[in-house]
Amino acid sequence: MRLWSLHPSLLDARGLVAVWREALLAQNVIRGKTNGYRHHPQLARFKRGKDSKAAIACYLRAIYDEAERRGYSFNGSKIIGKGQVARMAVKRGQLAFEWAHLKSKVRLRDPEWFEGLRGRRRIRAHPLFVVVPGDVEPWERGQRLRRAAE
Repeated sequence: MRLWSLHPSLLDARGLVAVWREALLAQNVIRGKTNGYRHHPQLARFKRGKDSKAAIACYLRAIYDEAERRGYSFNGSKIIGKGQVARMAVKRGQLAFEWAHLKSKVRLRDPEWFEGLRGRRRIRAHPLFVVVPGDVEPWERGQRLRRAAE
């Protein structure tokens, strides 16, 4: 499961579809609708918040909005909840880690999209997150890519 801290506009088509599906799974986990993935490290930051159900709904909404912008047909009725939630922090090191990880994935699966990413100097965070100083999050498992981000 990868719940990107990056802005959904940075994800290639396969990445956007994948994060939609994984965030829907995360929504089910947070709502207690599945037994699997309950302790997945990617969910830690959502569970820390005051309203994890609203947070995952806001996360999904931004992905849905990007899909709509691109003309994709995601089913927005799958997003449960409409309440607003306070923005959550993401560390600058985590964002850099994910940026390197995304580029390594996209370089192989969508070289044209990768070319569009290469020239970007500013890494945008998902609208749910506000960027704060700090390193890669302790819940991040990608040790090999962590070293690449340093």
